[in-house]
Amino acid sequence: MKSSWCATTLWVAVILAGLVRTQAAGLAQREANTSLRMPASPPTFGYATTNAFGSLTFTNPVCIATPAGETNRLFVLEKRGRIVVITNLAAPTRTIFMDITSRVTSGMDTDVGNEQGLLGLAFHPGYATNGLFYVWYTGNDNTGTGGTTRHDILSRFTTSPTNPNQGVPSSEQKIIRQRDEASNHNGGDLHFGPDGYLYVSLGDEGGGDDQFNNSQTITKDFFAGILRIDVDKRPGNLAPNAHVAATTNYAVPADNPFVGATSFNGATVNPALVRTEYWAVGLRNPWRMSFDPVTGLLYCGDVGQNQREEIDIIVRGGNYGWAYREGIIAGPKAAPPGFTSINPILDYSHSEGISVTGGVVYRGNRISQLYGAYVFGDYGGGGRVWATRYNGTNATPRQLLLSDTGISTFGVDPSNGDVLYADLAGGINSTIDRITYNSTATGAPLPPTLADTGAFSDLASLAPQAGIVPYDLNLPFWSDHAIKTRWFSVPDTNLTIGFSRDGKWEFPAGAVWIKHFELELTNGVPASRKRLETRFIVRNAGGVYGVTYRWGDSLTNATLVAEGGMDEQLIIHNGGTVRTQSWHYPSRSECLQCHTPAGGHVLGFNSAQLNRDFDYGAGAENQIVALSRVGYLSGPVSNLYTLPALTAPTNTAHSLDYRVRSYLTANCVQCHQPGGPSQGFWDARLTTPLSQAGIIHGELINSGGNPSNRVVVPGSMEHSILLTRISTRGPGQMPPIASNVLDTNAVALLTAWITNGLANYQSFVEWQVANFNSTNAPNAAPEADPDNDGGNNYLEYLTGTDPMTNGDAWGINVRQSDSTVEISFLQIANLGFLVEWTLDLSTPVDWQPLDVSGNRPFYSPTSFTATISDAISGTPFKYYRVRVFEP
Repeated sequence: MKSSWCATTLWVAVILAGLVRTQAAGLAQREANTSLRMPASPPTFGYATTNAFGSLTFTNPVCIATPAGETNRLFVLEKRGRIVVITNLAAPTRTIFMDITSRVTSGMDTDVGNEQGLLGLAFHPGYATNGLFYVWYTGNDNTGTGGTTRHDILSRFTTSPTNPNQGVPSSEQKIIRQRDEASNHNGGDLHFGPDGYLYVSLGDEGGGDDQFNNSQTITKDFFAGILRIDVDKRPGNLAPNAHVAATTNYAVPADNPFVGATSFNGATVNPALVRTEYWAVGLRNPWRMSFDPVTGLLYCGDVGQNQREEIDIIVRGGNYGWAYREGIIAGPKAAPPGFTSINPILDYSHSEGISVTGGVVYRGNRISQLYGAYVFGDYGGGGRVWATRYNGTNATPRQLLLSDTGISTFGVDPSNGDVLYADLAGGINSTIDRITYNSTATGAPLPPTLADTGAFSDLASLAPQAGIVPYDLNLPFWSDHAIKTRWFSVPDTNLTIGFSRDGKWEFPAGAVWIKHFELELTNGVPASRKRLETRFIVRNAGGVYGVTYRWGDSLTNATLVAEGGMDEQLIIHNGGTVRTQSWHYPSRSECLQCHTPAGGHVLGFNSAQLNRDFDYGAGAENQIVALSRVGYLSGPVSNLYTLPALTAPTNTAHSLDYRVRSYLTANCVQCHQPGGPSQGFWDARLTTPLSQAGIIHGELINSGGNPSNRVVVPGSMEHSILLTRISTRGPGQMPPIASNVLDTNAVALLTAWITNGLANYQSFVEWQVANFNSTNAPNAAPEADPDNDGGNNYLEYLTGTDPMTNGDAWGINVRQSDSTVEISFLQIANLGFLVEWTLDLSTPVDWQPLDVSGNRPFYSPTSFTATISDAISGTPFKYYRVRVFEP
């Protein structure tokens, strides 16, 4: 017999206590379910609009904004130069926050078509403490380019330190002052991005056919694009290139796309003349843009000229074509040879609208039908309001929601996420309107009570109906100390679940998952448990939908919670103290926030979570074995001993790294993975090795204004934003919903990992530099073996051996002992090891995991000598190797 070993970066997991069993136990056979009465999809509604704030009216409103983290104030920009604040949104009051009409060039109040005025408003991310806000307006100024003339002006103001509802007009600090020779195409929308930088939309200066030649240049003025600037002047960022419009009151982010550019559209440019503030170019009149708060994508509506209106996703360095392109067709100017641009995600002709108004992505909690959809409209024509969904590649066909003319801007109600828009009417007496459902329902209604769902034969004991199977998880999602019980059903026995060892399972339409929540009102006293809610997730052809039923004070039935969810205050006794705990019943939109396509739609129903024993009534049996045995899975499951399994944060039998990765997989993976709704750079999947997961020193979309912040910084709790987010409840918390109580075990786990577990962490790149002074030298390659000891560099890195010393190598021993073969090796702390075998070393070699109990994947907190036994078979040769991999 021979042995070999290699290193790899595949996943590994540990299995929890309990043997993998193959005998039949309590789950005797698969049964059909005929009792469930959940509709395939919830009933749908059309849309209507209503005045959002009763009798309050506005004059030519063009912007709706709210400071980050606030939920009870709304600011409305009036074009003539007034900022209005609405306080107490439930019983709204309108007051003037700031009036700078004397500085603003604008038309009359009834002149809704005039494009000049106070056009943009954004609050600094740190507004709660610094009181800074920014506006964009047209006004008279003199920058030495023709006397006192009309300029586009970006300015900063401060809020009164004694009155939060009063801006200070005298605090103005001008940031950019660009002379503008035409009154139209002034752009002027302002938003702080998730990165903390200020994004500014710019029109092409006006006129027709790009008459001022601004649309395809980066060395002239501030027009026809999107700027990204640093108003905080962070260390490491750059001073702007000299220009009469620029000031010293901002910096240019060092990673802006045109910093140092020497060419543009195939022509040579002088980098000293480049407007390095540009983030994107080639826009005509970007009228309203917005960031999706979940994905971080920047949507922009760009007003066309004679033929097309368009919606764009703005990306770093993007060129959107104007004036060589108008939407997806040729523009008024001929493009140079080889010119390329980014097409809009959708556009439409002037038979459907004449002036697009960019919108917002709906992330509210009252209209689940719109969750994740981009809602936008058109100012003229029929005044249509549409919705579309963008999946990262394509946008769905526009869905017409309603019609209303004179829509100048969209916004969000900060109290509930409702989509708002400004209805200009005749300029004066304009209103802020709200998009709602209409009263006409289509489709089967949802069961009004838990009894009506048909899930339980006895609600007092929660005995499920036939064909509804209990299950449990290795590591439940954190739910504020709730005690949870779970069941699932695939009612049609002709349908099966697509099994995957380490990926998402695939579920047929009609599958249903049920989760019941209870909470001890006196900690440690089981008799004090209160029934809170029972949730359903229903799989259908389009994805999933979720509903929940609230028990209240009943023990015999629960009532359907309204679509928007609700909150309840519970009194919790903890020893000698009493506290109030807010319990949140999720909205149907919030169900969709967690049950994502990237996460497999159903959280926890996968190999790493289900790989554990469960007593179905006749003794413990491994759940995956049981589901396979009775026909729920698409085929028989092999190599059962080597399946992954998560472990708890407090289970010190497993390494600190592995406990952290288990926690992140259970609580974060539904969003944080490629294709997930979060556009963060890190990957929570257990299958992604730590060195490749973007966690250690991982970049952030939002650094919180500090470039030293990363996902995790070894040794630094302060700069590890992952720890900050899980240690927070309220705005910015993670997970973002479904919790009002800190998971202290998780906080302790992450704290210990960052401060102690990662103290000596060294990436493979750092290891290469330390040993070879380079990452690209031939001897430094991962597969290189410069000391010819049979172990490549990556294996030497993992096992801590010297890559330049032939006698220093990790290895394995194989020996015969009676009727077995023993494979032994040093199992190093916090590394995974898996014995594999093959009968033939001919290329390609078919290595198979050794499916014995001792070969369960396991990350030990300490090093020890492991011995794995294999029964001797009748084959003449059997070759073994041990794979080594990181968590």
